[in-house]
Parts: sequence; structure tokens; C-alpha cells
Amino acid sequence: MNDIDEIFEEMREGVRNAPVAVKELKEAGRPIVGTYCTFTPWELINAAGGIAVSLCSTSEKPISAAEKHLPRNLCPLIKSSYGFALTDTCPYFHFCDMVVGETTCDGKKKMYELLDALRPTHVMQLPQTTEHTKSLELWKYEIIRLKEVLEERFDVRITDEKLSASIALRNSINAAALRFYNLSTLPDAVVTGKEIMLVSDYLKFTFDYEKAIASVNALTDRLLENYMEGKRRVNVATHRILITGCPMGKSLEKVVEAIEAPECASTVVGFENCGNLKCAHYKVSEDIPPIDALSEKYLSIPCSVMSPNKERIKLLRHYIKKYRADGVAEVILQACHTYNVESYSVRTVLAGDGAQYIAVETDYSQGDVGQLATRLGAFAEML
Repeated sequence: MNDIDEIFEEMREGVRNAPVAVKELKEAGRPIVGTYCTFTPWELINAAGGIAVSLCSTSEKPISAAEKHLPRNLCPLIKSSYGFALTDTCPYFHFCDMVVGETTCDGKKKMYELLDALRPTHVMQLPQTTEHTKSLELWKYEIIRLKEVLEERFDVRITDEKLSASIALRNSINAAALRFYNLSTLPDAVVTGKEIMLVSDYLKFTFDYEKAIASVNALTDRLLENYMEGKRRVNVATHRILITGCPMGKSLEKVVEAIEAPECASTVVGFENCGNLKCAHYKVSEDIPPIDALSEKYLSIPCSVMSPNKERIKLLRHYIKKYRADGVAEVILQACHTYNVESYSVRTVLAGDGAQYIAVETDYSQGDVGQLATRLGAFAEML
């Protein structure tokens, strides 16, 4: 095992040990705040002395339990989220003091009503457009409201100084992530899609933030050195694929595995999904009042729940060009209506640009692995 492999293994170990880390932080008196979405302002939770942790939501295991309360034709991410909470099988939910949700889609906001019976849940009312003159004003009100809720629940005062420090820290985390993701600007692929997902998970589930930043930067440095020495860890003849669409998680690694199977001769060079490029690309301003800065940054996230959602197209075009993607694969979870409807617009725009595109609809089961391999293999042959 070389030093690059050792760093990746340390990151895997960090992700595996995350539940123990959360337990220890809880026992040390740190507030644990569960989150589900990129729209949740991490900086506020951190400034309150809390630990923001992404709750379990990407496995089919608890879905049958969730369907006792939720309709079967609901998005699997929502059913999985609620199922983990209902069965108390998510260690992060088990230890969290409260949950922060957001009104992104109809299914999630109604699920939060049920979730509140299991754990105190504060729901932020997200504007459905960025173009209305009052949208930023409404979102700023929701940011302030969350600040007040956190202060009351945890008996703390969130000062501008604390918020500014938290913003600087989060910007450093995202800068380290983006620096690693931007290895895909090199002429030859440097890492695999599964390794990109690992680094993303590591940054989500490592709560020693300075250590996480240092580890990701050290990994990026070593990968660059290795590349400049003429060594190649990834097949340089592979097609370069950018993934977009619904949030990616452990159960959706099957899509990456199908793309990166030897017969596909392809490598995933980036993820324009929640929690990846869509999060790291946008920096919080450190030159304006912190509440204003948070309001502007988080409202700018180009999620499909926004209507219209022109910024997503801009972001996609930006990374298609920057990472020289040969094709775009959109991953859509069953019953995720916003991404499913928006896929037509994405397909149309990218076709006009001459970019190859495929949309695959799936869930968290492994029953469609063969079908995914067939479809993505045929897509690769077109490139």
C-alpha cells in the first residue's frame, strides 16, 4: 500500500468511526444537530457550539418500516430518512438533540411533521424562487429565526464574531474540497468517482475540522506530486463522466460502479450534486455582515426545487467545460418530481451544446444493477 492508499484508508476509517466520534462529542456536552440538506446553514450550528451531522437517508433497509406511515410511491430518500429515525437505527439521529429541516419538496416538509414526534424538528421555510424581490428578505428572516432557536435551545449567544469565525472555517473546508475536486481539471483523470465520494463523506463525518482540512489538502498535494512524476492511478483512455441530479449516497455507488466498470471504460470526474460541487462552489462572503452573507450564499444553491433554476444550467456548463466531460449522467430518484421534470430542460440545453447526456431513474435497491450496467454501457459506447 502506497502513501496515497494509506491516506484514503485513514479517511475510510474516519467515516467508519464517525458514530463513535458523535457519541463522544455528545457525552462531552456538545449539542448535536441533525441535518438533511445543503440548504441548512452549517455555520450557524457551528457558531452555537453545535455539531452539524448529516443524518442517515440512503439505504433501503428501513424503508419498509417507514411505509407503515408514508405512502409507498414517495421518494426513497424521504422514506429512508424517516425509516432510520422511526427504527432508531441511525446513530447520528440517536444522539442528536434536534433536527433542522427545510421546505424543499412537498414530501420532505410533510415528513418533518411526523419526524417532530421523534425529535424536536425546526423547519426553515425556503423560498421557491430566487427571482422574487422578497425571496432574499424571507430567507434572511429564516436564518435569523434559526439563530434564535439555536440560542434558546442550547442557551448560547451567537455573536457576529462567532459567526464570522464559523464562516471562515466553513470556507476553508469547502476550499479544501474544491481543490481536491479540481484535480479533474488535469488532462488525465487522477482519482475515481468512488474516491471522490469518499473524500466528500470524510469531510461530512469528520468533526475535527482542522484535521480534515489538513488531510484533504495533504491528499491533494500527494496526488499532484504523483501525477507530475508521470504516474497514473486511473486509466487515461477512459471517457470522462460528470454526474448530476439527486443527492448521491452509499446506495447510489452502484451508478458509479456501473460507469467505472472495465467494460464501460469511463471515469467519473465530478458530482454536480447536493453536498459536492453544488455546495463547495459557492463561497460565503467574509466582507459583509455574516447574516447577510449566509442568506445570500444559501439562497444561491441551484437546487431543482427552485423555479426557475437557471443557475443549475450555468453550473453544469461550467464544470462540463472545466472538467472536459465527455458525457453527463443524471441520477434521478424515483418519485423525485422536481429533478425528473427538470431533466427535460437539462437534456435540451446540453443537446444544444453538443454534450452527451443520459438520465437514469433508480432507487436504493440493488435490483436494477444489471439494467444500469446495460444502459450506462450503451451510453459509454456512444461517446
